[in-house]
Amino acid sequence: MVMALRRVLRVAGRITGQATRQTTSSRAARSRAARCRAAGSAPAAVTPPPIPPRVRRQVSDDPNTARRTSSVPGSTAGAGAGMTATAAAAGVAAAAAASGPTAAPRNLVNQPGDPRILAALRGQLPSGWASQMAPSSRPFFVDHNTRKTTWEDPRLQPFSPAEIESHNRLVREHQERMAASPQIVTNPERGQLPAGWEERKTPDGRTFYIDHSTKSTQWEDPREQRQTPEKLNVPQYSRDYKQKYEYMRSRLKPPAQGTANRFELKVRRKHILEDSYAGIASLSGKKLEIMKARLWIDFTGEKGLDYGGLAREWFELLSHEMFNPYYGLFECSASDNYTLQINANSGVCNEDHLSYFKFIGRVCGMAVYHGKLVDGFFVRPFYKMMLRKKITLADMESVDGEYYNSLNWILDNDPEDIEANFCVDEELFGQVSQKELKPGGENIPVTNKNKKEYVELVIQWRFVNRIKNQMDAFITGFEEMIPFNLYKIFDERELELLICGIDSIDVEDWRRHTRYRGRYNDKDQVIIWFWKAVTTFDNEQRARLLQFVTGTSRVPMNGFAHLQGSNGEQKFCIECWGDERSLPRAHTCFNRIDLPPYSSYHLLREKLQLAIENTEGFEGVD
Repeated sequence: MVMALRRVLRVAGRITGQATRQTTSSRAARSRAARCRAAGSAPAAVTPPPIPPRVRRQVSDDPNTARRTSSVPGSTAGAGAGMTATAAAAGVAAAAAASGPTAAPRNLVNQPGDPRILAALRGQLPSGWASQMAPSSRPFFVDHNTRKTTWEDPRLQPFSPAEIESHNRLVREHQERMAASPQIVTNPERGQLPAGWEERKTPDGRTFYIDHSTKSTQWEDPREQRQTPEKLNVPQYSRDYKQKYEYMRSRLKPPAQGTANRFELKVRRKHILEDSYAGIASLSGKKLEIMKARLWIDFTGEKGLDYGGLAREWFELLSHEMFNPYYGLFECSASDNYTLQINANSGVCNEDHLSYFKFIGRVCGMAVYHGKLVDGFFVRPFYKMMLRKKITLADMESVDGEYYNSLNWILDNDPEDIEANFCVDEELFGQVSQKELKPGGENIPVTNKNKKEYVELVIQWRFVNRIKNQMDAFITGFEEMIPFNLYKIFDERELELLICGIDSIDVEDWRRHTRYRGRYNDKDQVIIWFWKAVTTFDNEQRARLLQFVTGTSRVPMNGFAHLQGSNGEQKFCIECWGDERSLPRAHTCFNRIDLPPYSSYHLLREKLQLAIENTEGFEGVD
């Protein structure tokens, strides 16, 4: 009996000592806060306490029931007198994220109206109360006002409608912020996880994945699943792109009944183009449906099961071969060495070139259908031709700056002095011949009256007539997988991103290799605001900006230092122009953006977004 009594007194002494220390600490904190207020400064930030035991008891090591703990706004008891509800919520979120999968509650408690969360959002305990932990790890509460203890949390009282609505609003805002948060890179060697996903490990070391957008978990790596381009770096923020994409996906037809459940393709790495061509180009009629089945790539001599990774690698390796100028099907554009255009003389290099263009169209269509990407960027007129849009003079600027300047000069001046006629020079293996733009063109001089017609015919010849057969073959192959009525809803910029995706854009490298003209320099306030805006953009918005200024979202292999323009390497340039009522404008031939001297950061960001998101074709480019 005496020993039992001593044990009780020791426990009570520990409880009293802890409560005294906590009360003393609270008084010290309040005293510091009072001194800070008197001195006119803010008190030091209170370190958020660990996650409450009440929540910690509701955890599960099973990732199938794990949920997104970091999205649960809340606080623990005794957060401190200076701790606001928002800070308390952030503390719990940070502690939950650091604790790994074992901190994920079995039943998500961040649902609107949950009393535990509302209690946590209230922050600290009532005056005179403290929270302690029993030897059994069960929390209890000490009321120093009445010198009593209780298992019940004094904060769990009925809540007013205003408090419940405030909680619901905080939950909605937090979920919106998390939905717009940057992607999480967990394994650089395997690539970036799709947006909203996170990789974690169980206590026994097994990896599982959390989809924060659907609040679900799974064992399977989402990068190995059949993914959609909206999870592969495709814009989701502008001009209803997401709705367009979802509409297209909903209208795509599945494989016809009786089709095999997977498309097996055996290829040799050293002969990937020949083997892939043999397996795909030979398909016809009802056999084309097999291309819609699940891809199953088998690299000869290698052991491996394709659950998505091998198919992705196949698309990448095959792209390098298909678009290799060595085969004569494509060539680099005149303005750079990383955007492609169809070689007008491909038939000289390969007698079966039209069959190959149809095969390449099928491969690109398969990439879109299966949510993959091809590694190759085409000139802008290529996508406009796919969409049956008219090619304009502005489209030529990003492809061949010298030709663009010549035609522009003809429009701005009297062409009779140069004695031009309705013919163009065509070169083949060093031999130059003349091609008439219209019947009898050799005898029709270019004058002020017909110079617009001349320019239009030159553009038609340069981009359409010379490669019409090749382009028709490509489109035929592509539309065997993706019908025109489904992809015509995209514009040419969105179509590029749908087929090719975007590169990861390094803003620091971009800024380091940018030059300034006019009154601007790297210390100017407008320039500081510009790079601040670019930094806050996500990768898709940065790609849109790069497209707007240079004509393509692709970054050279060696970075912005090797950005190409009309005269070889030409760095990104920002020039002062106009006033704050003007929108930014671009010169794709010179990789230059004319940026008005805006009076505030918010105005600059608004105008910049308006320019890059709402420009149709090259209307914002001159």
